[in-house]
Amino acid sequence: MPAQHDYYEILGVPRDADQKAVKKAFRQLALKYHPDRNKSPDAEEKFREIAEAYGVLSDPKKRADYDARGHAGVADFTEEDLFGGIDFEDLFGGLGFDFGRRPGAGIFDPVFRRRPGPRRGPNLEVGLTIPLDRVRTGGEEVVRVHRPANCTACDGTGAKAGTKPRACPECDSSGQKVQTQRKGTVTVRQIATCTACSGRGKMIDTPCPVCAGRGQTEQEETLKVTVPVGVEEGMALRVPGHGLSGEEGGAPGDLYAVVRTRAHPNLERHGADLWHTALVEVADAALGTKLKVPTLDGSAEVAVPPGVQPDTVLRLKGKGLPEFGGRRAGDLFVRLQVRLPERLSSKEQELYQQLRSSARERARP
Repeated sequence: MPAQHDYYEILGVPRDADQKAVKKAFRQLALKYHPDRNKSPDAEEKFREIAEAYGVLSDPKKRADYDARGHAGVADFTEEDLFGGIDFEDLFGGLGFDFGRRPGAGIFDPVFRRRPGPRRGPNLEVGLTIPLDRVRTGGEEVVRVHRPANCTACDGTGAKAGTKPRACPECDSSGQKVQTQRKGTVTVRQIATCTACSGRGKMIDTPCPVCAGRGQTEQEETLKVTVPVGVEEGMALRVPGHGLSGEEGGAPGDLYAVVRTRAHPNLERHGADLWHTALVEVADAALGTKLKVPTLDGSAEVAVPPGVQPDTVLRLKGKGLPEFGGRRAGDLFVRLQVRLPERLSSKEQELYQQLRSSARERARP
């Protein structure tokens, strides 16, 4: 990786920049430093640096890892992981830059070219619902993952133990059948999936009885995920190496646990702030009172001023959630709703009549 510079500083964007701002900043810098335009000796290295920053900040999962752990959160990503998701043709199409037809052509050719050997498995995403208390304190949470994994009985080959798959003679192990026809001066090639091996490129004479020749079985795995203090809604927590299995022995992908906050009976989360709706009787709204409102630390007393109006919002500073990556805490906002009585006793009707008469007299010029 290049020198450990802050990715936000490299692109010149604030840490809360949205995807549109990140993309705009990268495009402007890329236009400036692309070697097709900038012939300085360090232009290519500078372009790689801003591409790496964009590769992380433009991907919500990578960005969450970087925000949570800095460069350590993306240390084990390969250059292909970082750069491979950038669509250069979309960003710079029509400007004459040499990005080629295939991913990584041009100046990134050595970076994007797929390395020989088994292909790494896809990443896997699961939901993780946590209570407000876990957002406040951080700590470990358990996730249960159901996913296909290489069959241990056949090591993922699909063939019964002691036997091996053989190359498909119909497609020469390619998994495809190619037919070439010549129509006048035009040669037409038709490529179709080999029906003999269903596109696998190999034949299994004696299927594995455990996985029925599929090479994979459904497995459940229980994992512990470390939740950071103040974790944000929708943040993806990465667990390396616990995604889907790679092809033919390739390394597995990663697992991403996407955080959701469990509904609370009395409190509603908005970022680091909490909201609570409190009902106030008519008399208390007119005369003022004190209310006990729930917080994550128990209950707190709040003073309701006389003459308070419906939907008035009172603020309890610092009674919200801790900010992710920060030192301050959010606030607790109490929205007041004045509750009108649905039924009145005779005594209450008499008192309300007196109040109405008094109010009318006061309103007379």
